[in-house]
Amino acid sequence: MNDDCLKLTVYHGERDRVGGRFLADALVDVFARHRLQTSLVMRGVTGFGVKQHLRTDRLLTLSEDLPLVSVAVDTRTRIEAALHELEALRFDGLVTLERARMTSGEPLPADGEATKLTVYVGRHERAGARPAYEAVVELLRRNGVAGATVLLGVDGTAHGIRRRARFFGRNADVPLMVISVGDTQRIGAALAELGGLLERPLATLERVRVCKRDGERLAEPLHLPETDPSGLQMWQKLMVYASERSRHDGAPLSAELLRRLRASGAAGATSLRGIWGYHGDHRPHGDSFWQLRRRVPVLTVLVDTPDNSRRWYEIVDELTAETGLVTSEIVPAYRASAPGLERGGLRLARPAS
Repeated sequence: MNDDCLKLTVYHGERDRVGGRFLADALVDVFARHRLQTSLVMRGVTGFGVKQHLRTDRLLTLSEDLPLVSVAVDTRTRIEAALHELEALRFDGLVTLERARMTSGEPLPADGEATKLTVYVGRHERAGARPAYEAVVELLRRNGVAGATVLLGVDGTAHGIRRRARFFGRNADVPLMVISVGDTQRIGAALAELGGLLERPLATLERVRVCKRDGERLAEPLHLPETDPSGLQMWQKLMVYASERSRHDGAPLSAELLRRLRASGAAGATSLRGIWGYHGDHRPHGDSFWQLRRRVPVLTVLVDTPDNSRRWYEIVDELTAETGLVTSEIVPAYRASAPGLERGGLRLARPAS
């Protein structure tokens, strides 16, 4: 297990360009040049940033500009080297750095109240007779983990090698991620079995607090100071795991959440549609050919200052009165930029005590 790792995340638009090419391609080129252990680009369904421009697949347009989320994980040295090149691209958007532990299935010490485990596998990778991601989700559920969502990548790197989805081809090695949240003991039990399930498991661990589960309040979001002892700004991330069938007053929960956050002046939020997963005591679910309504999981992410996050959590709390899984995390480095606006910096604040 490598404790000195960083997760780099970039929230941007599908049509954002830099140097005459799409930003998404430029980012993965950087990740591939530095042979980062794992990275992937995921296409969102709805989102907005500091310019308050709404991107969504619910609008009938001839040229979609959907939100994208690009994630890369590796050792601190490799991520910082890639970040130096990435910052030279000078693009608009939100960039975060978070601490993580990279593991290949080693036992997990029980040293936290809750843990987020993210497992990276190929799109068509198999575990016996079933897709690897389905087997991983079932493993997590069997061990009592609170929830898991499978998010599909369209580009990225796996074990340092570029893997990209193409129109023709099986795209077997294009990465996807399985994000799960649960108490440390249950995550550890699942992690101990992961090595026997996958041939080359690659996973990361991050500290997280579970705030709500199926409407039940379990804990308040982390109470953070605005700055760390050295004066660096602290940031907070809220994540809402739900289903596309989840509703609030008849409207899709994720759509209503983004509408309320945008109307209230939040700095940004992004919803990602999964292909498989579960939360709480519900059975794993995803798309089915015979279903008239989609049942896929939806994950909504928002990052802001601790003070603002407390305001946004009031909205989240109201809309998840009956369903969903809500978590809170520390984001020690953050940068959001737009013409005439620069918020935050990419120096790591110290962990809150």
